Amino acid sequence: MIDKERIREALKTAINYSTADQLEVIASSRNIALTRFSNNYIHQNVAETNMSISIRAVVGKRLGYASTNRLDKDSIENVVDKAIENAVHRPPDLDFVSLPEPKQIAERDLIARSTIEYTPKERAADVLKFINIVSPHNLVAAGAFSTGYSTIGVANSLGVSAVEVISEAELKAVVMSDTSSAYASAISTSASSIDIERLATTAKETAIAAQNPIELAPGRYTVVLSPDAVADMISFMAFAGFGALSLQEGRSFMKDRFGEKILSPLVSIWDNAFDPNTIGLTFDFEGVPKQKIVFIENGVAKGVCYDSYTANKEGKESTGHALPAPNTYGPLPLNLVMAAGDSSLDDMIKSCERGILVSRFHYTNLEDPIKTILTGMTRDGTFLIEDGEIKTPIKNLRFTQSIIDALSRVELISRDRILKDAILGAVFVPWVKISEFNFTGATQF
Repeated sequence: MIDKERIREALKTAINYSTADQLEVIASSRNIALTRFSNNYIHQNVAETNMSISIRAVVGKRLGYASTNRLDKDSIENVVDKAIENAVHRPPDLDFVSLPEPKQIAERDLIARSTIEYTPKERAADVLKFINIVSPHNLVAAGAFSTGYSTIGVANSLGVSAVEVISEAELKAVVMSDTSSAYASAISTSASSIDIERLATTAKETAIAAQNPIELAPGRYTVVLSPDAVADMISFMAFAGFGALSLQEGRSFMKDRFGEKILSPLVSIWDNAFDPNTIGLTFDFEGVPKQKIVFIENGVAKGVCYDSYTANKEGKESTGHALPAPNTYGPLPLNLVMAAGDSSLDDMIKSCERGILVSRFHYTNLEDPIKTILTGMTRDGTFLIEDGEIKTPIKNLRFTQSIIDALSRVELISRDRILKDAILGAVFVPWVKISEFNFTGATQF
């Protein structure tokens, strides 16, 4: 692609011009088009192309940063000069050792030509298909369908050089009646693989079933969580403790617990950019090849991920999980996978004497990263389960729940898993049944 060559040229220009002791360059371009709809009508069709370049300059142990979205030669040279100047005026970072040396990076085909070439007419036809399924039932749909691709390149003055292109297609929609709502989402490299009919039909059925909800008192209930809710929970858990920086700073729930069973033996979680069910770069934002890292294996705490900075502090090697510098979060996983179980959604519901089916979480926030206490609300279809059957829709509930405690009480996990967009990249997760989930408040809707 033309962007790939332009990104390579930008990386080369910055490296060749630099007078810093070491230099790191991240250059990227994004071409994205979006069709937005509301009240069962398309009201916006937009397209955006943008490029950016970010510089990390090393002068001794001083680090400086600068960025711009102009990739002409003069602008690149100017931003390199600014990064070097910023480095000179910053205090030294005594923990900094070096930028990473180059390593062989395996390739993965993440380009769907059909997505890159998807037209506004094709997106409009997909949106119309979605609307035509829900609108005859006095339901209104709102959301967006986007298609496009990104080109990301990383290089440094030690010889690291990597460029990759990822196509991307994503649908997000809410379907509403006067007294209910439902949610539909899908993400893929291939726009044609997004099953519009299935997503619309499921959202329609959920919105109809969720009408006229009743009140239910807060308390501890068995829950059956959808992949959307599980993805939210797993991402916050990873953010709280799967990165080496949080461990080194003593704020990770994994601290002093490696080899200890901290979750249900049914739960295994890892990060793997090469899993065919995930979407992500095969290298991190330092140009280091990504490794598969197992965080939880059969409930046992196993490891965390590293970038070069945190790895050098322990005399280890980076696992390829650096975020763009500068960042205060340290390394984090962007291709999380949760192991499948041997149950189905029907099995979970039938096994539930009394509980709650949760379609989605909303407004989630991490209150305590060490205890992994997560707070939020249910949304877009919450149902009471009694005697193995879905009995009635209920009004949304607020929860305050430790993720670690919740995942230590997992009873069933589904065979089927779905890729979901989350706060940390894309997460491939199942349905999960958990006992004694703590709901602390009720809402009026």
